Amino acid sequence: MGNVSDRRPPRLEDVASHAGVSHQTVSRVVNNHPNVSKATRERVEAAIAELGYRRNTAARSLVTRRSLTIGVLGAELAQYGPANTLLGVQRAAREAGYFVSIAALKDSGAESIADAVRHFKDQGVDGIIALVPHEVTLRTLSELNLDVPVVVVGTGGKGSFSGAMVDQRRGARMAVAHLIGLGHRRIGHISGPLDWIDAAERTEGWRQELAEAGLADDLLVEGDWSAGSGYRIGQRLATGRQATAVFVGNDQMALGLLRAFSEANVRVPQDVSLVGFDDQPEAAYFTPPLTTVRQDFEELGRRCMDMMLAQIQDGSAGGTTVVAPELVVRASTSRPG
Repeated sequence: MGNVSDRRPPRLEDVASHAGVSHQTVSRVVNNHPNVSKATRERVEAAIAELGYRRNTAARSLVTRRSLTIGVLGAELAQYGPANTLLGVQRAAREAGYFVSIAALKDSGAESIADAVRHFKDQGVDGIIALVPHEVTLRTLSELNLDVPVVVVGTGGKGSFSGAMVDQRRGARMAVAHLIGLGHRRIGHISGPLDWIDAAERTEGWRQELAEAGLADDLLVEGDWSAGSGYRIGQRLATGRQATAVFVGNDQMALGLLRAFSEANVRVPQDVSLVGFDDQPEAAYFTPPLTTVRQDFEELGRRCMDMMLAQIQDGSAGGTTVVAPELVVRASTSRPG
């Protein structure tokens, strides 16, 4: 087989011969088809690595009459959640053999969204994945009557759209249930901007868990996701402390809150327990390390591409896939002092 690579780039048939399998089996492996045994997949992958085989995506496009490109419509990409959702989608698309074309919206207005969609149509994308932090994005996409598969991320599927989301409300309830289980009865919430779907869902989860425990939900302050807003809110809370615990809408605001509390000699967790949301990489290195709710953006990206490929291949649209969050307990929570 070494002579093959000297004459020309190795082809799929060469990999099949080297691995002792059919070319259909090699095709299944390179396209991440689930119906391949682990042993066979490993043998094919070893042959691919040994021969240096690379897929000819241009030829594949000619055969399938597809561009093998997915358009990703992104909004608020400076924020941790949308940025990491985008990374998860990019990785999953690449693993599935698709290129990604990104349109970063400068705002969530109808004209910006329409311009991005026109750009995708000019490229002939096979489908669009839309990161939807605001309901207005979803409404605008619905009004455009798109003729390609669409997966919306951050909310449930509606109409002809499929939806992929992390269960934000469940994550919030897990955070609050953890604090209630420790014995806290006055639990405040610092939310993100309430016109964001995620912020509204987390706030509703906070309210529901408190209501089921018979506790008041009157300690709500709205932030803007930034550490600076958490710091400013923390300064106010430190001077008129009413809660023994605070559920914070994201880790960045929790970081600002920790700084403000430290300056005011409010001890965490001895005086006030804190729970964040996201589990960004730095959360484990805050002082103290932050208890938080983890979102699995890799899994979310995989679910998006699974739904997209199903629509591309057989036209199956609609439905919602939900990724479960995980509570990560660290040193910023304890029983009330």
